[in-house]
Amino acid sequence: MAQLMSSQKSEIKPMYTFDYLVFIGRFQPFHLAHMQTIEIALQQSQNVILALGSAQLERNIKNPFLAVEREQMILSNFSKQDQKRIHFVHVVDVYNDEKWVKQVKDLVNGIIQPDAKVGLIGHFKDESSYYLRLFPEWQMVELESLKDSISATPMREAYYRGEIQTEFFPEGTIQFLNDFQQSAVYPKLQQKFKDNDRSNINES
Repeated sequence: MAQLMSSQKSEIKPMYTFDYLVFIGRFQPFHLAHMQTIEIALQQSQNVILALGSAQLERNIKNPFLAVEREQMILSNFSKQDQKRIHFVHVVDVYNDEKWVKQVKDLVNGIIQPDAKVGLIGHFKDESSYYLRLFPEWQMVELESLKDSISATPMREAYYRGEIQTEFFPEGTIQFLNDFQQSAVYPKLQQKFKDNDRSNINES
């Protein structure tokens, strides 16, 4: 009897507030604050949709990793069970809020089930986070600053100088960044960064 009750307990499914929580970001690269946000989202929602921004195919020093590479980097940090609950949409840069919002909604609507309860999760870091207010029909899950508001910009700059700041990254990201340094693409981006740095010094 006790064994039967134990079996029944193990089959109880967790109750979620949302069917889908949308998390918008560039994840260039994917760091610990990103991971903590997704872990919180997975506690509150059956599924998480990551809207990968700047998903165009041209690499630059601000966006070194393609969308498919970011998918690989992100998923490598989660269990197989959680990976099944994480979905991706690729959002290309559109410099018009109305068109950009429509793109995000259309992509999300292509994944969600009819009548699903959808929310948006994020943190109002600075003025650049205004986009979080552009989806009033999605309930907002606003987070406090996570991991001391770490920013990806200095991490990328350190990476181009050959340093991986391991204190800011989960294990999967560290492995991805190590592997990417061995690719033919990395030295080209490194050179672009040096050229840009040199240009900024000369202009100042």
